[in-house]
Amino acid sequence: MAVALVGGAFLSASLQVLFDRMASQELLDFVRGKKLEKGLVKKLKPMLMSVKAVLDDAEDKQITNPNVKDWVSELKDAVYDAEDLFDEIATEVLRIRLESQDQIASTKVNRVISSFNPFNRGMDSKLEDVLERLESLVYQKDTLGLKEYYRGKKAFQRPAATSLVDESGVYGRDNEKEAIIKLLCLENASGNQVDVIPIVGMGGVGKTTLAQLVYNDKRVDEWFDIKAWVCVSEEFDAFRITRTLLEEITSCCSASHNLNQLQLKLKEQLLGKKFLFILDDVWNEKYVDWEELRSPFGFGAKNSKIVVTTRSENVASIMRTVPTYPLNILSDEDCWELFAKHAFVDTSPSMHPNLKMVGEAIVRRCKGLPLAAKALGGLLRCNLDVDEWNKISNNNLWDITDGILPALRLSYYYLPSHLKRCFAYCSLFPKDYEFKKEELVRLWMAEDLLLHFNSKEDMEEQGKEYFKDLASRSFFHQFRADKSCFVMHDLVSDLAKFVAGEFFWRLEGCDNFCVINQKARHLSNVQEHYDVRKKFETLPKAKGLRTFLSLKSLPGNSYVTNDIMHDLIAKSRLRVLSLAKYCNINEIPKEIVSLLSCLKTLGD
Repeated sequence: MAVALVGGAFLSASLQVLFDRMASQELLDFVRGKKLEKGLVKKLKPMLMSVKAVLDDAEDKQITNPNVKDWVSELKDAVYDAEDLFDEIATEVLRIRLESQDQIASTKVNRVISSFNPFNRGMDSKLEDVLERLESLVYQKDTLGLKEYYRGKKAFQRPAATSLVDESGVYGRDNEKEAIIKLLCLENASGNQVDVIPIVGMGGVGKTTLAQLVYNDKRVDEWFDIKAWVCVSEEFDAFRITRTLLEEITSCCSASHNLNQLQLKLKEQLLGKKFLFILDDVWNEKYVDWEELRSPFGFGAKNSKIVVTTRSENVASIMRTVPTYPLNILSDEDCWELFAKHAFVDTSPSMHPNLKMVGEAIVRRCKGLPLAAKALGGLLRCNLDVDEWNKISNNNLWDITDGILPALRLSYYYLPSHLKRCFAYCSLFPKDYEFKKEELVRLWMAEDLLLHFNSKEDMEEQGKEYFKDLASRSFFHQFRADKSCFVMHDLVSDLAKFVAGEFFWRLEGCDNFCVINQKARHLSNVQEHYDVRKKFETLPKAKGLRTFLSLKSLPGNSYVTNDIMHDLIAKSRLRVLSLAKYCNINEIPKEIVSLLSCLKTLGD
């Protein structure tokens, strides 16, 4: 099921990109006078149009039919190869035209284009192979019983131009907020310098939101001398957590790479002061790791507090000093209020009783999870068509059990294809990665995921609209401390990885290195302090790699094996390359610079 929804995510928009390439002057010049002109190239577009017509059906059937799933994957792989070849042709034609720019007669240019020498002969064979492969896949659609099927587009209306969804719109948590604040203001249990209060609940139930409400309350500001917030996430790194706490308290970055030195500095900051720390999204179940982290905390003033949010009772049991606070699901009434806030714009649910009835049925299927209610409310935002609401309420995707939250799967399923591609690209980001809107839009532009415009400025504006659309549907939310930064909820990150399939890969961690699939086209590398050769040993398998994106996730300096340059030099199809923030990468080798005609962007 790893790629069970990947078809609609890419293929419809990818085929449109392919159509644009096929109509380009560069390709027409290249095939003019060849047998390809009268053969496959001319008949390929109507064949691919027939494939595009059955993609909705394929997207539905691949969920339960492994043969359809394999067909979708092979078709996407072939489309990638065709795009790459068309790009190579366009690049070569452009190079020759630039060399021939002093020649006035266009016929002379065309003569040069039609005599590419070795490039010409090799490309003929490659192009014929990939076009025949596409033709074969087109014929298979009938064998698989794929039919033309129109799912309907009314649910895809762009929301009215508004600001991002108001994250302060929280429903049904007043009692919980007051209960946590009461715990924070109590005298600590006997003998405890610091009390640890775990908030435990399932993913998407609103643990982080509740912690944010408490953290930002004025009463809490008055009660504590120091506050700090750390997103811990799946990898429990005492050094990173300590450093982040210190930076939040002092507003200064530490250059130290020694945990003991950092903890001594943190101890100095905490002496005699009552503090509140929020450790958000903790997964670690090793008591020894918690003991290593907590050693400076005992030097703060009595009645200091630490709030931990986690899905795991085991995590809570090793950290808590007071009873766990379980966070339950929302009532149907509160869940409806949250859903309605996001679904109805400039109107009231009471004015649409037919929608209210269907909406309440949808909300019941959200199982009391705020994340699910927000996602589906955002999906139906500005849409007052009861038929579309019924389609979502009755969709059989609710019944699939594969670890993906059904409401999020549905919210993705009903996205327009261009937004599906842009969202799936975010699977390159590790969990809890903080990104800026401008950063992501530039990456989308570099990958040709946006519609083409006359200027870079127009394309960038389109990218910002795409970003706003995804944020309004709760796929992104603003980071707590910095409103220019965004993150994806863990469950949304899981969805992105799920739908991206085998064409997107992340290299992360320093122990369990993954084996990169030969179909991989987009790869991110989450930097460690030392990225060794073993981490990249299967990189040569990804011969069609388009993206190598290096992402900074740890404080301090990072270094990478010099062998990475040798591997990247062989990647002639690279479009996006970033080696940012590696201390030992001071310049790009000339062999990689020679690829710049293909690269759309080059990282710092």
